[in-house]
Amino acid sequence: MKNDKMKEEEKTACPSCGGEKIISDRITGERFCSQCGMVMTDLVLDTGPEYRVFNIQEEDRRRTGSGYSYSIYDKGLSTVIKGDRDALGNKLDFETQRRMRRLQRQDNRSKINETHARNLSIAMAELDRMSSELHLPGNVKEQAAFIYRRALKVDLIRGRSIDAFVAASVYAACRVLKVPRPLKAISMASSREHSEVALTYRLLLKELKIRPPVDGPYKFVPSIASKLNVRQPTEMLAVEILLKADKRKGLTGKDPRGLAAAALYMACQENNDRRVQRAIAEAAGTTEVTLRNRYRGLKEVLEGVPTLDAPTPPTH
Repeated sequence: MKNDKMKEEEKTACPSCGGEKIISDRITGERFCSQCGMVMTDLVLDTGPEYRVFNIQEEDRRRTGSGYSYSIYDKGLSTVIKGDRDALGNKLDFETQRRMRRLQRQDNRSKINETHARNLSIAMAELDRMSSELHLPGNVKEQAAFIYRRALKVDLIRGRSIDAFVAASVYAACRVLKVPRPLKAISMASSREHSEVALTYRLLLKELKIRPPVDGPYKFVPSIASKLNVRQPTEMLAVEILLKADKRKGLTGKDPRGLAAAALYMACQENNDRRVQRAIAEAAGTTEVTLRNRYRGLKEVLEGVPTLDAPTPPTH
């Protein structure tokens, strides 16, 4: 019976006249056809809040928390003991208030004084700061918190820096979810040195057996192009160059940032959108020597290819 009602609500056409202009009236709880007036459903569930707001002071009367999240040190499942009044609003007597304060103190100590809870409270605060500074999406933040919790569970962090593991977890999450953030940028946002973050990241990969996908040069082209303010056809031509080189197995074993910079430099020359090698290398975070070497490699791979076709975006 319930499944029949759900199927009936999912209908988008009137069964009587075949009209597709269906109107949902939340006040009467009906769905009806605007052409013939046939009532299709007379019970529509209201998914809004169960309370009403009458003034500014009652703007938020929700009785629920923020939901389950790995990026909160207690996963958002904490309990709070506070207040000096009962459910009816009457003030508690002195003895009951004393007992409530004692319960509150013991509750706070049981959560904060535990070693893992203290560690997570510090780490999640650092993760919030880094995520905000690096403008990371929510799924990356959750993945980084999950990786950090795995490292804490297998006791990798004992005797090591919490901030370094947070930075390494953020970089690992970016690699797993294919979000382009270089290790150098994450190290700059962290309070630890670049070498320590890199060493911690390698330790995470080894001990947790994380297998991030290999970065392709395609995803670095838009960020480099935006820093150089090149035209859109030039950016698309750089992607087309990389696609042609990839078909000839010319991208294997090369630094993806260097390849992206070299392809963009080649596209700038083709489209007469001149940029000097130094500017492109700085935008890509590589050196001019690497740029020239990758440029020569792309020229050798593409040698003998006639005119480049119209640029098309990658399908993957």
